Amino acid sequence: MATIDLIVLGMVKKQPMSAYDIQKLVEYRNISKWVKISTPSIYKKVIQLEEKGLLQSVSVRENHMPEKAVYSLTASGEQAFERLMQEISAQPIRIFLDFNAVVVNLDSLPLEAQKACIASIEKNVQELKSYLEENLREKENAPQVPETGMAVLQQQFVLAETIEAWVASLKSTLR
Repeated sequence: MATIDLIVLGMVKKQPMSAYDIQKLVEYRNISKWVKISTPSIYKKVIQLEEKGLLQSVSVRENHMPEKAVYSLTASGEQAFERLMQEISAQPIRIFLDFNAVVVNLDSLPLEAQKACIASIEKNVQELKSYLEENLREKENAPQVPETGMAVLQQQFVLAETIEAWVASLKSTLR
């Protein structure tokens, strides 16, 4: 099982919800910014988790809307959630930054092209940092955002600040 399993099981553990509701919550919390998760993967995952007996669904009709499946955790799902929490928290920390593929190959480019690549990375880091600052401001007093969600946003902001400082240091070596 993977991180997406833990995200889905954790959301459904807090309250039963449809795949659409899970997807909207992933979007609202910007989870796809820090965990590889996509809309199609959420829909596939709830079906897989139900087939494995970790989720169960009931069909619900609200007003004049079509029926939808609302998922809840089974006893096996509860055990799987707890096991995944322990397994994933015990794994070594890996930080994958796609732009490192550019950095390790910079010396294969002329100096001006190297500077252009670093400038692009710097711009993207600044955009990420601005996005995170705005997101933190918007959600700091939102009662529906759990403290743990805010902690992840703060973590991402600190990482963006650190990468921003590192990029500035890298730029100074290009002469």
